[in-house]
Amino acid sequence: MAEELSRRLGTTDAVVVGLSAMIGAGVFAAFAPAAGAAGHWLLLALALAAVVAYCNATSSARLAALYPESGGTYVYGRRRLGPLWGYLAGWGFTVGKTASCAAMALTFGAYVAPELARPLAVGAVAALTALSVYGVRRSAGFAKVIVVFVLAVLAAVVVAGLFGDNTVTFGWFVYAPLSEYGPELAKARHDLGFTPLGPEHVDVWGVLQAAGLLFFAFAGYARIATLGEEVRDPARTIPRAVGIALGIAFVVYTLVALAALRALGPFLLARSPAPLAEVAREAGAAWLVPVVGIGAAAAALGALLALLLGVSRTVLAMARERDLPGVLAVVDPVHQVPRRAELAVGGAVIVLLLVADLREAIGFSSFGVLVYYGIANACALTLGPGEGAPPRLVPVVGLALCALLAATLPLTSVLAGLTVFAVGLAVWLIRHRAAR
Repeated sequence: MAEELSRRLGTTDAVVVGLSAMIGAGVFAAFAPAAGAAGHWLLLALALAAVVAYCNATSSARLAALYPESGGTYVYGRRRLGPLWGYLAGWGFTVGKTASCAAMALTFGAYVAPELARPLAVGAVAALTALSVYGVRRSAGFAKVIVVFVLAVLAAVVVAGLFGDNTVTFGWFVYAPLSEYGPELAKARHDLGFTPLGPEHVDVWGVLQAAGLLFFAFAGYARIATLGEEVRDPARTIPRAVGIALGIAFVVYTLVALAALRALGPFLLARSPAPLAEVAREAGAAWLVPVVGIGAAAAALGALLALLLGVSRTVLAMARERDLPGVLAVVDPVHQVPRRAELAVGGAVIVLLLVADLREAIGFSSFGVLVYYGIANACALTLGPGEGAPPRLVPVVGLALCALLAATLPLTSVLAGLTVFAVGLAVWLIRHRAAR
């Protein structure tokens, strides 16, 4: 029997791990491309993303309470749908999120010192891997400090954006545009390929694309599920922690979106490479701009730590079932963490940082996350009343929206995702044919 991890995380710890993943560096950049897709209807896209996240989170939380083990949907897929489906979920998550770890580390490096981004990224991965090796409680404590600081920075941005001066009315929302708003608006429309429709018209495809982009900002609640084996009283703690973390993240994202729309408007927001810094600048709080940069760097560290924890636990679960080398399934007897899995993930991320063009490497990550949660919703559909099944509509809507959002992603992301899963399926078939 595989050695289990120690249950050391309470509700607060689990909420913090989820928030550090959800309120990560994405909040400092995600709204720009989302506004480029949805325009005036950014808030509708955010609401749709929240609905998808709620369905996925509810399904995942019920499954995590029933199967409080490391591995998340990899475990649920194996138990409810069969080994192949669990393997595909674990494969997509491990490969995609390993690349995402590298990208998040580069984000940290770029905020601190762009000319030294790669060495700083390698140092950040090494430091956080070392931290996680010495116990999950220490990792959760570090994440708590980061979350508090990032929330304070976001609160300052929201106050500046919502209560800044020089507001004028445009469309059905109140914005505080630049002094040359008219020409800027026309140029932004042209550069971004917007149709001449006003805010009374809904670009359905654009809203769906924006929801797909914003959904990944909420996806950090999966870190709570993947740490299920280390949570105390999981049947009670995991659903509660997922719900609290998701609710806080939704409120934060809504306030940030409102502040960004009021300060910049949808079209200037879409053109900004650093939207929250631009919000502070246009709201007359120039002193806040460097603080936003520091907050973004800290958020990237928090998201990176949560990703490293989640991926290593999935690697542990896959190694236990021999879908990955069994040597990675060892639990450290002193610190009660999967040290070998953590070191392997940290090493893989560092290798990616040194050799890969990560702009191309992570193209499939978005597609893989939606497939991962689609499988989680399919698993939830198999739960019976005695197993804590959610209302049937929840996993049905979650599964349908995961498929819909995956289909609306850019073609390159879809093709890259299909390629990664095809490679994983080939590996699975070769291994099982050899085992016969």
